Amino acid sequence: MFRCGIAYPRCRWIIPLLLLFAIIFDIIAIAAQSGWVEDEDAKSHYASMWWQYRGRNDNWDPKSLMEYPWAQAVAALMIIGLIVLIGAFIVSVLAMCTISIPLLILTSVLLIVVVVIQIIALIIYPVKFNELIFEGNYYYTWAYGFGWGATIICLGCAILFCCLPRYEEELSGKGKVKYIYTSS
Repeated sequence: MFRCGIAYPRCRWIIPLLLLFAIIFDIIAIAAQSGWVEDEDAKSHYASMWWQYRGRNDNWDPKSLMEYPWAQAVAALMIIGLIVLIGAFIVSVLAMCTISIPLLILTSVLLIVVVVIQIIALIIYPVKFNELIFEGNYYYTWAYGFGWGATIICLGCAILFCCLPRYEEELSGKGKVKYIYTSS
């Protein structure tokens, strides 16, 4: 006889683990020096969230983007999003330890705040950067992608945390096991 089901008590730690990955992705996006934008043709111009560099080979002329208000806003929003995400991670670990419905909902609300803040930052950056630079075509690279990756993970986890209160008994191990497949 073969049975296949979901072990909720063992699977409940997957969502906080995903939030930990979102934190790592956000740190990579914020701290990256070589990668939010680069030009496609001559590889003579690239920019991170903090600096832009012009030049060739080893002759790079750095210029801070922090002199522009939009860049300051992007940096502030990304850092605030990271701080709220770290708070949501801590609350999610507490929620999974205690299986507390209010903590599950609080985690979901915090994650929705993170998603809204980071989407605003990730939309402001390319719009304003393209207004600043008029020449050539630019690619948004891996570090910018990590920012979007963290935001998408947070959105998915927020939806999951909204759904988890329906499975309180299963998460605590008190509910009856529901098998997806049973063969006799």
